[in-house]
Amino acid sequence: MTIKAFVIGHPIAHSRSPLIHGTWLAEHGIDGTYDAIDAVPEALPGFFERLRSGAFAGGNVTIPHKEAVFALCDSVDDLARKIGAVNTLVVRNGKVHGTNTDYLGFLGNLDANAPGWSDSLNAALVLGAGGAARAILVALQSRNIPVILLNRTRATADRLAQEFGSGGFTVGTLDDINQLAPQAGLVVNTTSLGMHGTRFEQFDINVLRPGTLVTDIVYSPLETPLLADARARGLPVVDGLGMLLHQAVPGFAAWFGVEPRVTPALRARIEATLDP
Repeated sequence: MTIKAFVIGHPIAHSRSPLIHGTWLAEHGIDGTYDAIDAVPEALPGFFERLRSGAFAGGNVTIPHKEAVFALCDSVDDLARKIGAVNTLVVRNGKVHGTNTDYLGFLGNLDANAPGWSDSLNAALVLGAGGAARAILVALQSRNIPVILLNRTRATADRLAQEFGSGGFTVGTLDDINQLAPQAGLVVNTTSLGMHGTRFEQFDINVLRPGTLVTDIVYSPLETPLLADARARGLPVVDGLGMLLHQAVPGFAAWFGVEPRVTPALRARIEATLDP
């Protein structure tokens, strides 16, 4: 019997998930499908009824539905609650379970492309305190890494640090970046800055210590201005595409019963679809 999975969002045409999962289905010779479904928010309750009826084994959730599906799931694990968003749905016995694999994607990306990055890391500088930052904070906390959290609005960063436990957090605004950045061995951009040529105008990359790892969750363009500046300075960089690839692994394993690998060939196939 064909096993069916999906990614749901609005819009959805930009999603690379069908190409990722389609590659793995072919690689493992699985009788399965993975389709992109464009659904407006009002259509979600009806879609969840289709899920409970057994139409799909599960699927991914992307913008703008990651928060809305909370109330529709029959159960949501503690990790997804802490992150505040669901990106992976698994259907079992007519019930829909929600989880979030973004933190695994972040860790998998850095572990693969900067082995040993978290060993003896004194602090991570996290730029942004929105929804994307929450998964990154979960990931960093799982490795017991202190966080310097900077956001355009200080109050938002304060609330997030308080929610995650204020111990191990230094909080400030983006205006503090040049003062606090030298304390970090890792810089993570969780904002949308980097798309369409945008950058952190006030950030002097030269204040970073030699060897500081710089990473960005933006993957289109593959090399954001932040990463380009860091590379020009001679710093190690990890782009955001690997996070997308690695976060997909647990869902595929849950739906299709095989744990796939993120290979250079898969990365090259997805990279070829991205804007330069």
